Order: sequence, then structure tokens, then C-alpha cells
Amino acid sequence: MNESTMAVRRAIDELDLDGIGMLVGACLEEGLTPEEIIQEGISKGLEIVGRKFEDGEYFLADLIMAGEVVKEAMPILKARMNPGDSSGKGTVILATVAGDIHEIGKNIVGMILSANGFEVIDLGVDVPAIRIMDTARTTGARFIGLSALLTTMVDSIREVVDAAGAAGLRDQVKIVIGGACTSQDLCTEMGADAYGETAIDALRIFNGYAAGA
Repeated sequence: MNESTMAVRRAIDELDLDGIGMLVGACLEEGLTPEEIIQEGISKGLEIVGRKFEDGEYFLADLIMAGEVVKEAMPILKARMNPGDSSGKGTVILATVAGDIHEIGKNIVGMILSANGFEVIDLGVDVPAIRIMDTARTTGARFIGLSALLTTMVDSIREVVDAAGAAGLRDQVKIVIGGACTSQDLCTEMGADAYGETAIDALRIFNGYAAGA
């Protein structure tokens, strides 16, 4: 593990708003790519914060502060990312599932997808399945990304999958899940199409779908 990305990870875990920009800049000066910094530093830091929240060590105010730390870092990274295919790769609907209000990871995924040629429709947090399906129907979006951090909210993923079937859209959309409480086993159990452990995994998965893989 690169020490500079470890420092980024610690900064997020320690809610270091003042230091994150300098640490991200140091990573870039070393030649690390924005994607490497996101995957090994920011995403891992957010995983630690999410675990501490679930364990009762961190509270909602700490989650919000972690989000502010990440927001401080993302413009620096976005400025160094390749713009992607300007012709567009398709539309992705992003949402944090019903009952869950956490959006830091989702926002990072949205930024990365937007920077790589996707049109992103971010519905926000605590989004009911019916709203996701209505948006898919009216926009023609082929891809849906669902975020869930709390283990108590995983059934909301199944509700989206079931709603897609009820709307006659299940064969037309790909449903990808991610978040601290998700896994490949949960993806299979809930009937989703793919699981992404990190924001970079999400980009790889959606790129594959866009290419017809």
C-alpha cells in the first residue's frame, strides 16, 4: 500500500478537512492517478467511516463531516481525470435506497461516471423503488446504480429489482449495487446484476455494459 494513499485514507477516517487537499496533491505529484487515489485512499477511508458509524463509534455528524472532507478532495481529482468519450455511453440512474440517507460513496460514483462519458441522473437518498422505475421509464435509462450503507436497508434493493419486473423493465435495465453493507452474495440473493466494491469497480462494470460486454 502506498504511504501517500494511506495518508489520504487516514485523513478521511480522522475527518481532516484542512489537510486532505495537500495530501491528495502529494499523491498526484508522486504520479498516482486520480483513480488510484480514489480506490486506495478515498474509498477505503469511507469504508472505515461507514464501519465506525454502524458500530456506534461515529455519529451522523461524523458522516456529514467525512462527506465534506471528500468534497474538498474531489475537484482536485476531477481536474486531473480524462474527460472520457464525449459522445456518451448511456444514462445511469443513481440512488441511495429507501430508508438510507448516506450518499458520499454514491456521489463519488456519479462524479467518476460523469467524467467518463455517462449521463448521470442522481435521485438522491431514501429513494423509493417506484420513483426509480418511473425515472427509468421516462428517461429510457438502461443502467441503475443502488447504494446501501445500512444492513437494515438491504431489502430495499430487492424492492427495486421486483419493481423493475412489475414495470416490465427487468430485461431492459442493469441493476448494480454497492455500499458498505453490500457484497457479491447479497447481489445474487437480491437478484441484482452486478456488485461493485469500489467506485472504480462501478466504472468498470458500467463501461462493460455500455460496450455490450
